[in-house]
Amino acid sequence: MSKAVLVYGIGISGCGAADILARQGKRVLLYNDAGHEVDADLKELLAKSGGQIVIGKKEGLLDDVEEVILSPGISMENPLVQEALNRGINVTGEAELAYRNYNGHIVGITGTNGKTTTTILIGEMLATLPCVTKVGGNIGMALTKEVETMPENSWLAAELSSFQLETVQNFRAEIAVILNLTPDHLTRHHTMEAYGAAKCNIFKNQHPEDVTLLNFDDPVVKSWGGLVPGRLCWFSRREVLPQGIYMQNGNFVIAWNDTKEVICNRKDLQIFGGHNEENVLAAIGAAFFAGVEPCNIAEVLKNFKGVEHRIEYTATINGVRYYNDSKATNTDSTIKALEAFDGHLILIAGGRDKLTPLEEMMQLVKTKVDTLILLGEAAERFKEAAEKAGVSDIRMVTSMKEAVELAYKTAVKPQTVLLSPACASFDMFTGFPERGRCFKQIVAELSAAEEK
Repeated sequence: MSKAVLVYGIGISGCGAADILARQGKRVLLYNDAGHEVDADLKELLAKSGGQIVIGKKEGLLDDVEEVILSPGISMENPLVQEALNRGINVTGEAELAYRNYNGHIVGITGTNGKTTTTILIGEMLATLPCVTKVGGNIGMALTKEVETMPENSWLAAELSSFQLETVQNFRAEIAVILNLTPDHLTRHHTMEAYGAAKCNIFKNQHPEDVTLLNFDDPVVKSWGGLVPGRLCWFSRREVLPQGIYMQNGNFVIAWNDTKEVICNRKDLQIFGGHNEENVLAAIGAAFFAGVEPCNIAEVLKNFKGVEHRIEYTATINGVRYYNDSKATNTDSTIKALEAFDGHLILIAGGRDKLTPLEEMMQLVKTKVDTLILLGEAAERFKEAAEKAGVSDIRMVTSMKEAVELAYKTAVKPQTVLLSPACASFDMFTGFPERGRCFKQIVAELSAAEEK
């Protein structure tokens, strides 16, 4: 019997990888630490090539395994992974597997915040090219499944997390984008240096003709300029650059070699905030180097309404606007959301604590937020930090329903209610999308009650 490939993790990525490998005739062991529902068709497909689903570590599991493919949620420090490495078994990730099976072009996007917005923007710009284009990676379908039917001349916009980049070996993005780097996922990476090193893997295999777009305004990302093996293009919303993608008098400008082109003005956008201006600059640069016409870049920007759960306008009740920013799962993302508003906010925050520093965020809360409503496992630590920063009106609640109803009872025009948790969601929800939908549903119910 041929050696097997062990796919570790029965989520979207793991099942996608197992499906592709099995249809390539590989004997696949789809492994998970605990029980998980798996599609019956996938079970049957695995069995046809001699594979199976394995739950819970079995003695000798790695004895006839030639390679281990990790889902993004599985750390390289995992004991089974360490055992595989000690045996000399190759260990890589689902993103690397997708790259092996794809001969088209890739724009890779990473950073602590803004990845999804930037990736979707780039995807919509690429869609104006006369070829097949798709969006994948850390959003939507498994990357292996996205590239399955894409031809050689196609373009893929791939959102890539540090977890996915941690395990790449030969993966090459012809256009790489790094948006920013702030503290996040330190329980996985332990240090900012290790976290940053994972992000830098996005450009490590580039050829001289490839392009990396780096944020000139982020001091950590700026320090990586000398590491880029291909062509380096800076983007900045604060500096007018001799060459690069920048803002001048509110205009988004491309200046590259003999090209200088104004794309549009920030007033033309339907999204707002300095963080989104950075996302737009990065998207403009990536699309430009992929060959998208400037007029098409501008058209996409003017029609783009933003991403669900990212400072998403939800409703207006009694003159008070409600925004869903459930995707703000770290303090830096919440800081960017707070900076997007002029003030008079009622902020709902808290959830699964990532134990990141709170001082900078709470200083901004003090100046921008009238009432801070806290919930979840992080509530007590957030409360202590808010009190230390001098935040005066702090309310503690036990559920999203209680939080939104309290905000509704408290808010008066011209205040704005903002859900921007600065935390993961897993203490109360399956993920930030469920948290955001819960917020929106409660707001919709309150709005409907007002209209009766």
